[in-house]
Amino acid sequence: MAQKKRWNDLSVVARWRIAILGIMQLALQFVALRDLIKRPASGIRGAKGAWAAASFVNFLGPIAYLTLGRIRTKK
Repeated sequence: MAQKKRWNDLSVVARWRIAILGIMQLALQFVALRDLIKRPASGIRGAKGAWAAASFVNFLGPIAYLTLGRIRTKK
């Protein structure tokens, strides 16, 4: 079985990539959860709890909520 690499075994570039992807994931989730809290239930497709749980699925959950879960209102 292949040996797992530890953080210290990774190159500097690989560490930066992981850090940037982690920050992007957290930012997407923050935006999705913040919008979910502020938006009324009538402005969301489906249950708020289900979308909140889905937001914890890496990248896919927050992006799905932001693109599919919100009902767009005309201003």
